[in-house]
Amino acid sequence: MRDLIALLTFLAFTSAAAKPNAGLKTWSRFSKLPYPGDKAFLYDTFPEDFIWAVGTAAYQVEGAFEKDGKGLSIWDTFTRGGNRMATGDVGSDSYHNIHADIRAIGQLGVSHYRFSLSWSRIFPNGTRGSYNKIGTNYYRTLIKRLKEIRVQPVVTLYHWDLPDHLQQSLGGWSNPELVGIFKDYADFCFHTFGDDVKYWITIDNPFVVARHGYGTGVVAPGIKNDPDLPFRVGHNLLKAHAAAWHLYDRHYRPRQHGKLSMALASHWIKPSRTRLESLRECQCSLDHVLGWFARPLFTDGDYPPCMKARLGSRLPSFTQEEREQVRGTADFFALSHGAALSFQLINDSLKFGQQEDLDLRMLLYWVNAEYDRPPIFVVQSGWYVLGNTKTEDPKHMYYLKTFIAEALKSIVIDGVNVIGYTAWSLIDGFEWHREYGIRRGLYYVDFNTPDMKREPKTSATFYRNVIQRNGFPELPENRPAQGVFPCDFAWGVSANSIQVESTPSQFADPSVYRWNVNNGELMRLEGFSSPPLHRNTHCADYATVRQQVDEIRQMGVNHFHFSLNWSALVPSGDVARPNAALLGYYRCFTRQLLQASVTPVVTLWHHTRQRSSLPAPLDTANKWLNRETPEAFADYARLCYRELGAHVKIWITLNEPNDEMVSYQEGHQMLRAHALAWHAYDREFRHLQGGQVSLALHMDWVEPAFSFSREDVEPAKRVLDFFVGWFAEPVFGSGDYPLGMRSWLRQLNSLDLPVFNEEDRRLVKGTYDFFAISHFSTKLVTHAKEDSYTYTAVLEVQHMIDTTWIMSSMPVVPWGLRKALNWVKEHYSDVPVYVMANGVQEDPARFKDSLRVYYLYNYINEALKAYTLDGVNLKGYFAYALSDQRDPGFGLYGQVHEEVIVKASLSNYRNIIQHNGFPVQGAEPQQCPSLPQPCLGCHVLTKRPVVGFLTLVSAG
Repeated sequence: MRDLIALLTFLAFTSAAAKPNAGLKTWSRFSKLPYPGDKAFLYDTFPEDFIWAVGTAAYQVEGAFEKDGKGLSIWDTFTRGGNRMATGDVGSDSYHNIHADIRAIGQLGVSHYRFSLSWSRIFPNGTRGSYNKIGTNYYRTLIKRLKEIRVQPVVTLYHWDLPDHLQQSLGGWSNPELVGIFKDYADFCFHTFGDDVKYWITIDNPFVVARHGYGTGVVAPGIKNDPDLPFRVGHNLLKAHAAAWHLYDRHYRPRQHGKLSMALASHWIKPSRTRLESLRECQCSLDHVLGWFARPLFTDGDYPPCMKARLGSRLPSFTQEEREQVRGTADFFALSHGAALSFQLINDSLKFGQQEDLDLRMLLYWVNAEYDRPPIFVVQSGWYVLGNTKTEDPKHMYYLKTFIAEALKSIVIDGVNVIGYTAWSLIDGFEWHREYGIRRGLYYVDFNTPDMKREPKTSATFYRNVIQRNGFPELPENRPAQGVFPCDFAWGVSANSIQVESTPSQFADPSVYRWNVNNGELMRLEGFSSPPLHRNTHCADYATVRQQVDEIRQMGVNHFHFSLNWSALVPSGDVARPNAALLGYYRCFTRQLLQASVTPVVTLWHHTRQRSSLPAPLDTANKWLNRETPEAFADYARLCYRELGAHVKIWITLNEPNDEMVSYQEGHQMLRAHALAWHAYDREFRHLQGGQVSLALHMDWVEPAFSFSREDVEPAKRVLDFFVGWFAEPVFGSGDYPLGMRSWLRQLNSLDLPVFNEEDRRLVKGTYDFFAISHFSTKLVTHAKEDSYTYTAVLEVQHMIDTTWIMSSMPVVPWGLRKALNWVKEHYSDVPVYVMANGVQEDPARFKDSLRVYYLYNYINEALKAYTLDGVNLKGYFAYALSDQRDPGFGLYGQVHEEVIVKASLSNYRNIIQHNGFPVQGAEPQQCPSLPQPCLGCHVLTKRPVVGFLTLVSAG
């Protein structure tokens, strides 16, 4: 399949050479990819010869700014001027720490190491006459040590640190004389190091050098008095690169067989509107940053038409001879992407009203289309963390994962020829205009130690693992499961509430009508009305019962879960005076469900943050903190068991009480209430009704951000203890709160957690017939605190997400359900488990709700794995929710005005139910015994006389 995708993509691209602005199709192409399938994580591997690299820049890490004859660079001067606070005089002291850097490179397992030469360390005043042998030998030693560990060098000739003498005497890159001077410097480097170097970068990020070095003054040399100067500087940079390329091509390539390019950096941009004008502005934005240098090199030797049109005479022009000299002077496309440019050095003026975005995959596709399929080497990619972050850098790690995953999709799905990836950077160092305020290294450098000690960060461990596996190979647990659920599996749908009629809508019209037997029309007779009906209300009188039951039945489920309204059923709090009409409605509803072969699952109290749903007397009297509330709840439960128990065999006492907004004292009383209600059923109703009772807990999965770090495994367990074990352990386990929860609060000197007395312990323990969970999503936790994520101080955990996850209102992480189910099994053995609610929010206007289709398919498949592979005693699965009318955005039914719409997700869910899972193709169908159909009215025939009506029609 992978080869076919690549072949088709190649054929599509090779049908014609790239046309001007060919990258314009990128935005429309990606907008048409299947959602959310295209956003799903791709498990696959990179090509066997893929280049895995890591990189640094000389001024950022070398230090030794005056050591062994090195001359000053423009950064040595720039950092001593203005209001700058720090310098790179010492940096990470790599000049004295080759052994430590080599050890770190070896530990990562990369195949290539990108580093830059300090021009002023080799030629202190910038020209050959000032040659410094000691400085040159530093790089000879570095390359030799790299060869010893079988790592290939990728050498950058110029990474922003021009010899200061050339700036002071000639004006730096603003002077065309630098073209020849740079060529001579390149000649020396090719001659001296070229036998051991197969990849050369002439100049790094000429956009930053020209625009921010000679325009905004943000970086060295800090010039900002001539708005046109950056374009003249860029012109000279292109000529200097071309001169070096031709030199190498003529004199060194035949013997050294290396490749050479210029490292071009870019942001990504997305249209603020879908109109063509916005797409053209996006194209122009990229042309002003990346195309400024890429089009001359890869297309026609000239600047992008968009730049020429908008800048006019401000932009220098190439002669025809110069165009030929510049065009084609790149053996591969060296692309930089990430923090050095995106969201830091692109200002609004270059966005042209559009929105900047971090999308490496789309950028790679654009480069591929715009520049006629060049081999692309990502020579810098990564993100950053704040300067106070040490060895735990979850933000950096997940950005790194995202960028690598996007590069993989670019190769496998988009057919782009990405040949290598460079994580940036190897070690922490001086971060240019951000100084030491951020860190970008895979290795933490302690700048306060004499030897600048290097320690691997979690991002380094992650990158090493990716390199070892050559990507993200598909593991058995990543593959969809095939198989079916047991014959008695409960397939259901949940709703927080149902539509209720306070008075019957049928037989409520007192009008008298005349029936036209010829055309069937009914005509109301004015001035006539029928006498009021003196009869009992019948279930058939409620139109909403019939409508809702029909919708549920058509879904194909055999169970329906909904919640009663305690405050509406017993508004006074006195169960002796219930709302008889509402009770009758619920009785009709559950009865009609059974007649439709749908088992009702009824919740007595559903926790919501908006309202307590307690009867008014309790609501105004301290709610759940009132010691009388549990007893009142038990009485309410008895009322429901007595009135509805003939039709309801599965009860939920409390639905999702384990909310972070619920205090420990409130939770304690809720547990007592649940236990009292369970015992009431067990002692007074079970022997007659034969039902089951439990509570349902909200249980989103909590995954360690660093699964390979014990420091994060413990916080994940802690969060689960506090949010699931809080209610689960007293009921399903020991009769007390989790030991980890109690000991953690004790060490914080907190007395908030109540203590179970022996009577309450016996009351609560074992009050279950099954374990029910509501599960929607997964989150990551780490003990490492980073300001950009939500930090819970009490638990000392940082909440975060994996940036590769499909995002909606909550992350879509199907495997989290399987882990949650296994947690229940590991903690409470073979307890029967129901997934009582599982769903995703999506725009109600999307009736082709592809996200929900994907969500239900994959979450149910993970539930199947838990049942078939892990031995979880899974009894049922309930999709959430029935309709948008009651649960906006979650419904499998939509609604437009009064019309009910069947969404695509409903049809897909019904198909899964009909097959009872995901049967193996071609396998024998599952043989399940047919279940007896309920006959709720059969007892009438044996106990009461029956009156029948006949209509006789004359044959005359």
